[in-house]
This record gives sequence, C-alpha cells and structure tokens, in this order.
Amino acid sequence: MKRVFSLIIFLLLLNGCDDGNLSLETISFESATTQSCSTNNIIYKVKEKEALLLEIPKTSFVNIPTVPGTPTVINIDNSTYRVVYRFYNGTVVADNICNTIPPATPIVTDQWIATSGQIEITTTTITQAGSIAGSTVITGYNHHIVFKNITFDKGNGNQVYETFAFGDYITTATSLPFGFDKTVEQCPTSKQIYNYVSGESLTLDNIESGLIINTETPLNTPRTGLIGSVKNKLTYRLYNGIITSGYFCNTTVPLLPTISEEWNAVDGVSGVSGIIEVTTIKSGTTAYKHTIVIKNATLTRDNSSFKLGDSYIYGDLITN
Repeated sequence: MKRVFSLIIFLLLLNGCDDGNLSLETISFESATTQSCSTNNIIYKVKEKEALLLEIPKTSFVNIPTVPGTPTVINIDNSTYRVVYRFYNGTVVADNICNTIPPATPIVTDQWIATSGQIEITTTTITQAGSIAGSTVITGYNHHIVFKNITFDKGNGNQVYETFAFGDYITTATSLPFGFDKTVEQCPTSKQIYNYVSGESLTLDNIESGLIINTETPLNTPRTGLIGSVKNKLTYRLYNGIITSGYFCNTTVPLLPTISEEWNAVDGVSGVSGIIEVTTIKSGTTAYKHTIVIKNATLTRDNSSFKLGDSYIYGDLITN
C-alpha cells in the first residue's frame, strides 16, 4: 500500500512540473532547416507533426554583421513579433503554414503561444572563394536566432525557457559586379587614379608621388607602397546610376549619382598585405605604361569584408 501511495505522489509531482524550464528533449528543432513564407513574415521549422513559427518582419534581418557579443535584440510582443509552437495530428508541410487558407489536414491539435521574451539575432557574413586566387566573395548573411527568457502560454500553464536556440536564417547578398577593364586614368591635379565602368569605380587617392614615375623599373623589381587610410587610399564604390569620366577629377564630388555602397581597403602591412606594386616600361617613344598590381588587399564596410586576392591587376596607366 505504501508503494502504491508513493507512486501516486511521484506521478502528481511529475505532472506538476509543466511550468518548469523547457529542455531540448521536449522542444528541439536543431536538425530542422529554417524555411520562410513568400507571402507573409513567417519563418519556420517543421519536424514531422510539430512546427515552430516565428513571425517577424523581413526587414529585421539586415545584411550587416553585428558587432561580436552585441546581437540585435527584439522584444516578443505577440503582435508584430510572435513565436508559436504547434502540434498537428499528421505530418505538417509548408502549405499548412504559409497558405492563407491552409489545407484541412493535418489539424492543429495544440499550440503554445509565446507571451514574452526576447529575440536575439547575431549576423555574420557568408563568403566563398572568388575567381582570383586568394580572393573571397560575399554570397549571403547568416542570422543566428536565439530566444531569451521566453515564456510560452500552454493553455493550462506557462513554460519558461531561459535560452532557446531557434537556429539560422540565411539571406542572400548581391555580388559586387567588379566588371572593370584594365585601363586606368589619373586626374591631372589631384593625381587620383581611377577605374570605372557603368555604375562602379575603384580609386586610389593621394597616391605617393614616388610610385608613378616616368622611368622604367628594373626587371622583377616593381616600386612598392602600402595601402593607407589617407595616402594610397583604395576605395570601391557602387552607384545608384551610371557614371562617366566626368564624375572624376572635380573639386567637389558630384551629388549624382548617389553612392549605394562604399568599401575601403584595410591599411597595408609591409611584406604581408595591402601592397601596391607598380611596374613601369616604355610605351612608344615618349609614353610610359605603369602596370599597377594590388596584393593581399581586404576591403571592408559595416563589419563586412572581402579579399581582392593574392594578386589583383588593377590596370595600366599611360603617362607622357
């Protein structure tokens, strides 16, 4: 009799633990792929007869990496930002979540609605190797989503989870065109060197006077300099429109077209990175051709970065 009574007490205590912390064994979607609906603001994960839904404006996922240790924090308000955990009586698919009128089956048998908590988003770049050896291309951004101190209303009580990882949501990035030819120009007064095509430019500002000289360089002995934030400043710009040669060499920068993206090269380190090499040879009787090569340069913007490559041929400059 005592054993039966003890067992009943144990079962009562076990059933009374519903308001405790969630465990990964109870609610876990780590192995599930994050998906999104094209017609609404829902991103979700499904696992057989379960679905974890996050309603959040797509504008919340900005293609700018967050500062390490400082994620974007958004409060769950059960309106614009909602989290719902659903149970179905059959295998759930995208149509059950994204359609305005979902299929009649499977049926939602239960759901937990988050009443409070925070959404933390940590954003990092996704890169892949480019066509030039040592170069990288940004292809997208990974947004790692974690719920903090989230409280679910189960209908018959609350369930609290201190830290609950939703997972990764990936947004794509438009690759920079980099459609330059290998002919560069130089402004007569500012000495800015520039290469441009259509709606993009790659410029070298305040270039050291000793790099461009009308004297041939010895074989395999180019003149060298380092990229800097003031001298030899390398900048890539993408414009909201078409530029022409008239855009450059002005006392003030033209207002149009506006700049949509600007990437600046990291300062060079002697013998390691951000190196400018200039090889000069005669071109005809009076002209000189200066071939400019940039080695191991990294360009950055808003915590994102990409590499130009081990040896990027900037182009040829003809001087007289």
